Amino acid sequence: MRAVIADGTGGPEILSVAEVPDLQPGPGEVLVDTAATAVNRADLLQRQGFYPPPPGASEVIGLECSGTIAALGEGVTGWSVGDQVCALLAGGGYASQVAVPAGQLMPVPAGVDLVTAAALPEVACTVWSNVFMVAALQPGETLLVHGGAGGIGTLAIQLAAALGSRVITTAGSAEKLEACAALGAEVTIDYREQDFVAEVAAATDGRGADVILDNMGAKYLPRNVEALATEGRLVIIGMQGGTKGELDIARLLAKRGAVIATSLRARPVGEKAAICASVVEHVWPLVAEGRVRPVVHGTMPLEQVADAHRLMADSGHIGKIVLTV
Repeated sequence: MRAVIADGTGGPEILSVAEVPDLQPGPGEVLVDTAATAVNRADLLQRQGFYPPPPGASEVIGLECSGTIAALGEGVTGWSVGDQVCALLAGGGYASQVAVPAGQLMPVPAGVDLVTAAALPEVACTVWSNVFMVAALQPGETLLVHGGAGGIGTLAIQLAAALGSRVITTAGSAEKLEACAALGAEVTIDYREQDFVAEVAAATDGRGADVILDNMGAKYLPRNVEALATEGRLVIIGMQGGTKGELDIARLLAKRGAVIATSLRARPVGEKAAICASVVEHVWPLVAEGRVRPVVHGTMPLEQVADAHRLMADSGHIGKIVLTV
């Protein structure tokens, strides 16, 4: 099979496609012939040596894929060879085959083609598990999404709006803000030119956001707490703005707020399976109805993986970058 290999750690130039040994599904696993995968920020961190795969996971980069089932491991039921699926992975997506625990497989949603389906698993599972399962966003509440034009942001805006919440988002250009508004964001904030704390206060009559989905981490921590509503929930899912910040406990106590930090990749297989099942139950019907859709900036062949990483690093894209296999 073909897979992207990394010559050490460093820049995109270390990535290339090579022939590697074929895979066999273990007990409880399914072998998938990959149609496509997608690029995530975590992939860039892994390439740079900052985000190694969890123990036992493939060293090949890639946290999601779509494709066709080629073989079933011992004990797998409910799936058949030839089924078209997409999957949440702990690693291995940048390859022509992946072996994935059966519980992390999801059917391709109705109305979505097989290649585009590769753009869904990571963002759908991240948004659903954090915004709805953990932070329990309710209809009528306000969600603030940082980085609304990225893969996670574009899905979070649509899903929250479809389920009856008000969405405020930040982004870094007029084009991105326009895209966010088209997806359902009621208020858009240019983080380069505007203070999101002041803008959130103005948009909510001083109340603040009930849930904040944050990919920045330390850089935004004090301001996120300030932007929270009473009993608000701040969910941190990334560290693009650093790893160590100062938390004003008094301010958080006054708001009776919660700060939650989560990751998806290293969770036990059973927890991932539960998240995938919940996504299929609650999110896939909205995708099938056209109320939520994967936003794809563009597709590139696997051999152009280095260029795809450069595009991601430049942050000029809107939505997901898909690699066809």
